[in-house]
Amino acid sequence: MDAQGRGRAENIDPADQWVLNPDTGEYELRLSPSAAQSPVPRPRGSRSSGAGTRRGRSASPGRSPERPGRGAPEPEKPAREVPPQRRRRGAPEEPPPGRRGRRPAKKKPKAKKALLWTGGTMAFVVLATGVAGYLYLEHLNDNITSVSDDGAGTGGFSKDKAINILVIGTDKRTGSGNEGYGDTGSAGHADTTILLHVSKDRSNATALSIPRDLIVDIPDCPTQQEDGSQKVIPGSTGVRFNTSLGQSGRTPSCTMRTVTELTGIKPDNFMVADFNAVKTLTSAVGGVEVCLAKDIDDPDSHLKLSEGTHTIEGEQALAFVRTRHSVGLGGDLSRIELQQQFLSALMRKLKSNDTLTSPSKMIKLAEAGTEALTVDSQLDSIGKLKDLGLELGKLNVKNLSFTTVPVRDNPAETVKATVVLNETEALKVFDLIRNDVSFTEVKQQKKKEKAAVAARLKGEKAPASEVRVRILNGGAPGGSAQEMLSWLQVDQGVDKSENAGNAPAELSRTTLEYAPDQAAQARRLADILGLSGSAMKPGESVTNAQGVPAMSLTLGKDFKGAGVSFTPPDKAPDDIQKSTADKVECAK
Repeated sequence: MDAQGRGRAENIDPADQWVLNPDTGEYELRLSPSAAQSPVPRPRGSRSSGAGTRRGRSASPGRSPERPGRGAPEPEKPAREVPPQRRRRGAPEEPPPGRRGRRPAKKKPKAKKALLWTGGTMAFVVLATGVAGYLYLEHLNDNITSVSDDGAGTGGFSKDKAINILVIGTDKRTGSGNEGYGDTGSAGHADTTILLHVSKDRSNATALSIPRDLIVDIPDCPTQQEDGSQKVIPGSTGVRFNTSLGQSGRTPSCTMRTVTELTGIKPDNFMVADFNAVKTLTSAVGGVEVCLAKDIDDPDSHLKLSEGTHTIEGEQALAFVRTRHSVGLGGDLSRIELQQQFLSALMRKLKSNDTLTSPSKMIKLAEAGTEALTVDSQLDSIGKLKDLGLELGKLNVKNLSFTTVPVRDNPAETVKATVVLNETEALKVFDLIRNDVSFTEVKQQKKKEKAAVAARLKGEKAPASEVRVRILNGGAPGGSAQEMLSWLQVDQGVDKSENAGNAPAELSRTTLEYAPDQAAQARRLADILGLSGSAMKPGESVTNAQGVPAMSLTLGKDFKGAGVSFTPPDKAPDDIQKSTADKVECAK
């Protein structure tokens, strides 16, 4: 007997009279064939009956009625008074059926309904569903797979610090329909890897793509085995970056260690997904609009699209992000640019359409995202994903920049198949991210230095020959004070300087202390060293070896060598390749 038939029977629990409306994605109460059907919130404990088998946890006894259309009707029981319709705990008493109207729905801030953006091809899009998990947390928790980070991360993101998430898309051909995509026996290498950096003030973010064919050194990786034991997987020298995952039993924690070794940035967490993430998530939002500057017919990725704009989803979306031979120079770097364009389009779609206000779409996103997701053990619940999502949701899409690790062709190869780090440019990029510098030119940079601090750099500067300074080592490598002394005297003409040995305490940042009457000398030395106003500390002078008042320059842990500026760049250089998520770009 169907759900409506049971509704006409006698002595039936009213909860069994709820029926899913396929048009709205909501449950409705049907009392008789002619009764009006008002969309109202579904009973507590019921689940959306989307496609596929749900793996949710069992609801508490007495709270979750039999789902419409499933199982057999309850056996007849002795006549009893039919209880009133169930209502949510804590909800006010409602008028009887037939006399009530629809209860007004509470509006929730969009930032708390879903992650507004994310970045990576396979795993990166999964972040877009983190906050959606509040719809039914227990069920979604069961969808999530987690593995140990083996101590390779920071221990998890913090709300009061910058966030670094490593998102990885593997080339493992698991899942329906994926076996036809080439290397069916792949162990699941790091095919697409993006280091997502979100600034401390959440005003901007950078998604740094790491080429899979980049030659790197993979360190030794302590790895937890399935039986709980520990095993150290030996490192490798001069190998492709993508082998940091899957090869020799390496887990995502080994990719984390490799990224730290490469960039000097330790990720807080990692997220991994396979091919199905792109297919299911793009279908859940109703497709993503992409733009092509030319026709594409790629037999390897199975993508065939004409010039112009197209809305793609499912298999076609996966083919799009896998295409490389038909765009750009036909290599992995061209594919990375295509993926970044796709992700920008996905972010715009999530922001511009009705996804965030559609319960049915949010349920699909939450299901697709959590089932495609593998996270580290520090991020293994919907509650934690929600907290991360709320932090990421504070970002405006126009302040999300995509860029790629600067590389050059491997000079050791005749037939170019791999790339090596362009150290000069790459170190600039890594330094920008470490120092939390935005790759966009948005004027929302925090004004850390107040006017009084900035004013320390303004005014008359004494000649270098009149600068008297004692140099101390307060946390820099051994010999740094002497290195700085030689550079100042020989290259900068600061003859009245001396090595004062080690400071009484270590400092994280280099400082210059000076008396009020030494301000002109301090400004000259700050100009030579590239010190910021905040590094200048008005205070007292000290007596040097000649018995004359002098300033104190204490080299901190930020000292990188004589002649290297202490002030990090305040904007990304114009020649660094970058794009932002709010701009439409066509694949070339």
